[in-house]
Amino acid sequence: RVEGKVALVTGGASGIGLSSARLLAKEGAKVVIGDYNIEGAREVVREIEQDGGTASAIFLDASLESSIKESIEYTVNTYGKINVLFNNVGLTNLQKDLDVVNIDLDEWDRLMNVNTKSVLLGSRYAIPYMKEAGGGSIINTTSMAGFASDAIRTAYGTSKAAVAHLTSYIATQYGKERIRCNAVAPGLILTPAAESNLPKPVQEIFLKFNALPYNGEPDDIGYTVLFLASDESKYITGQTIKVEGGHYIGNPSIADFNEFMQSVEQSNE
Repeated sequence: RVEGKVALVTGGASGIGLSSARLLAKEGAKVVIGDYNIEGAREVVREIEQDGGTASAIFLDASLESSIKESIEYTVNTYGKINVLFNNVGLTNLQKDLDVVNIDLDEWDRLMNVNTKSVLLGSRYAIPYMKEAGGGSIINTTSMAGFASDAIRTAYGTSKAAVAHLTSYIATQYGKERIRCNAVAPGLILTPAAESNLPKPVQEIFLKFNALPYNGEPDDIGYTVLFLASDESKYITGQTIKVEGGHYIGNPSIADFNEFMQSVEQSNE
């Protein structure tokens, strides 16, 4: 599905990035995995190569412009071009990213720099090479936190809302160059990090409010990224695809209302 394409996946050593890198490689792309966890990135490369794919790894600190630029240039120097950029790095901190009155302002700056500015910089340095290649696909990870507010994570949600809007700006400005830009907005995805940090009762709370009877998995995002990277989506640009199990589509009282109706039915039996 992406045979002959070259892709850079940032934050590709784990979770959503790992799933996307594996699927892109499985479907024929040459994949560069950029991650702060360079040993983890190298392990992913070994897995991809064992499965017959082509991949390489580079250290990436998404808080540094120089590191982002280097990762783009490494991709082009290694494989001759770049067709796909998956801007996937993102940070959150539940201890410091609080409500508006209590948020740590240094944390606000850090999240804006990594979550939003890194997307701008990755695109900034990839676009000239994509023009040379005759076009490309930029895919950004935003979040449902960018569309639905919360009691905390003020900076995270705001930074991700900015990513969604930046996506449409990139699509508008570079579409005539055959460069598409879309975003993926995950809901709860049960990555290893989420599994270890969210107790089962919390996972059940998310499940209660989903339209679907299950929570998301990394491949749910990975397959969406694969679609957006491929020519199957060649007429789609400037869009944010919400992959969240229908968690946010209904009236928020529906789950509790259904429980109430079940209790009424049971009492009438």
